[in-house]
Amino acid sequence: MGSNTIDAKLMAKMFLAGAKNLESKKEWINELNVFPVPDGDTGTNMTMTIMAAAREVSALYDMGDIDMISLCKAISSGSLRGARGNSGVILSQLFRGFTKGVKECQEITVPVLASAFEKAVETAYKAVMKPKEGTILTVAKGGAVKARELADAGVTDLSAFLEQVIAHADEVLQQTPEMLPVLKQAGVVDSGGQGLMQVLKGAYDAYLGKEIDLTVEKSAGPAPDSVTGAKSFEAQAGAEIKFGYCTEFIIMLNKVFNIKMEMDFKAYLESIGDSIVVVADEDVVKVHVHTNDPGMAIQKALKYGALSNMKIDNMRLEHQEKLFKMSKQEEKPEEDDLPGPKKDVGFIAVSVGDGIGEIFKGLGVDHIIEGGQTMNPSTEDMLNAIDKVNADSIFIFPNNKNIILAANQAQSLVKDKKIVVIPTKTVPQGITAVINYVPDLSVDENTETMLAEIGAVATGQVTYAVRDTHIDGREIRQGDFMGLGDHGILAVGTSISGVTLELVDAMMTPEKELISVYYGEEIDKDDAEKLSERLAEKYPDCDIELQYGGQPIYYYIISAE
Repeated sequence: MGSNTIDAKLMAKMFLAGAKNLESKKEWINELNVFPVPDGDTGTNMTMTIMAAAREVSALYDMGDIDMISLCKAISSGSLRGARGNSGVILSQLFRGFTKGVKECQEITVPVLASAFEKAVETAYKAVMKPKEGTILTVAKGGAVKARELADAGVTDLSAFLEQVIAHADEVLQQTPEMLPVLKQAGVVDSGGQGLMQVLKGAYDAYLGKEIDLTVEKSAGPAPDSVTGAKSFEAQAGAEIKFGYCTEFIIMLNKVFNIKMEMDFKAYLESIGDSIVVVADEDVVKVHVHTNDPGMAIQKALKYGALSNMKIDNMRLEHQEKLFKMSKQEEKPEEDDLPGPKKDVGFIAVSVGDGIGEIFKGLGVDHIIEGGQTMNPSTEDMLNAIDKVNADSIFIFPNNKNIILAANQAQSLVKDKKIVVIPTKTVPQGITAVINYVPDLSVDENTETMLAEIGAVATGQVTYAVRDTHIDGREIRQGDFMGLGDHGILAVGTSISGVTLELVDAMMTPEKELISVYYGEEIDKDDAEKLSERLAEKYPDCDIELQYGGQPIYYYIISAE
């Protein structure tokens, strides 16, 4: 049982335990993504954000003697620079505010914690232009409100205080579907809020003195590639996969699944694998495990009921395929990363797919950060890109709504250049923004023009569903193709071309004159040309532009303007 104060050493241990708990649950959190698209990344983004700080905290922890100021600096700086995606940025801002509240204290008590929780929430809310309730912000606020209530009531026992704060925050998390209809439709709680709960629960376990593996993988060798976020080929090749099959399924219970059954089942899974997540509800149990024998996990699960939503992935095969792609990439000559001649204005764009990258370069973009849906670049990636562009003023085009906050965070950290973030949510918006840049206009005038022009671009994207769901009034089955518009799902079906045509039809309005189609890496050029011809027949008054995008995950990206 922990004491009634927390010193720097214990706080470091709690932070590392929270980070490790989040890391172990990241795939489960990814699956809470509202839309059933194959790029649900909240768990990944939050994990990469907190682990960036955990590496710095681990180095301090291993040294033995830690002071609160150094610890708070490691947590705040590491998470701010490592922040990825909206959820990661908000998490980093929560840490930033929290550390401001405790950094001057050698020992943390209940009143200090209550004030720090409030400062965390205040800082995070300020970082979001339009805070939305029913998200990680709401869960954090619920915990802070409970913390203040307990502190004002004179509670001094830290164990009881933390237990009640976490329990109340968990209650708020369970209410998020009532606050956001889209969560209720999908039958999930907010993924960012769930991620925050895993951090808090892991930290509390460490406070109670539970045995926890606090080992954090150091950034040995080459750092993650700033373009893809992946490790170097040598590092990946040396990585050992202990358990080869990622196994997931849902048990439809035919008996009461009590606490003892749950503990026994978890213990069994631990004996045959790792990365275990077992989430029990009233009549279903969701299971995730990495194992070398999926059949053993399935056999055991069948004792509790029927199975559904089964998915088994060969991680060793996926690893080999990734290594092959990386080896091909490393055969390419390295680009010169030295800053070019000094210029007044520079451009940075986030892009995915070699074809789209070439389009941006052809339009005069100085630096491409490859990322987007499947790998959101971090604030650090943004800062590195800014360093490589030798210009007094730099426009950044995030081209994804989940990257805008990271770009804004980078902007706030740069003092020697004027950074302008144009909040482009899609690649077509980014292309439109660059095209409308006029050298004779000032930075402010160009900003105003770009903001006006991107608002006139409608974007659609075609991908596939990774699970069954009901959303936007549509029944979606795993494997269906989906046409995603700017504000929801516009088409669903079993044919890529059919869904794409239906998507475009839903995007069109009488004033649209141009349809641009960017086909992805999995689409054959002949098929793309046939689609273009059908669009030309259907919309004879519109210009149709077909270009190779090379993007993964999304078969087509389409704009109408």
